[in-house]
Amino acid sequence: MSHIYTSHVVWTGNRGDGTSHYRGYDRTWNIAVPGKAVVHCSNDPLLGGDPSRMNPEDLLMSALSACHMLWYLHYASEEGIVVVGYEDSPIGIGTVEKSGAGRFVSATLRPKVTVVGNVDLQIAEDIHRRIHEVCFIARSVNFPVSYEPETVVQS
Repeated sequence: MSHIYTSHVVWTGNRGDGTSHYRGYDRTWNIAVPGKAVVHCSNDPLLGGDPSRMNPEDLLMSALSACHMLWYLHYASEEGIVVVGYEDSPIGIGTVEKSGAGRFVSATLRPKVTVVGNVDLQIAEDIHRRIHEVCFIARSVNFPVSYEPETVVQS
């Protein structure tokens, strides 16, 4: 079964002269998907981007983390584990070559999952290792993704 995903990316950085000179335009754009809130973006602040806006690297780490989270919630529900809180602060490591070309070389997800009830913590932790086999985003990237999960039992 195929799924089709669309987006509409609109460059917003034309200061009036387009790209007539390298420093004469902003590296900003909007992501607009019909029926959804517009996301205002910029490039990496290390490259002169606006640090208050999402950049492609932020979006990739967020997508990777969110995909993992959604699968975790699914598998936890199937296992009878009641999750009442989930947060993650993933870290992506990138390198930039002399040519300026960059790429991610690894990502580490660090989910903190809060559960209630009598939970088998080993099963709760093992779920994280199963997700990479099914997560659309994790299966699509060409760098290793590791996990440093923490499970907290709420009383």
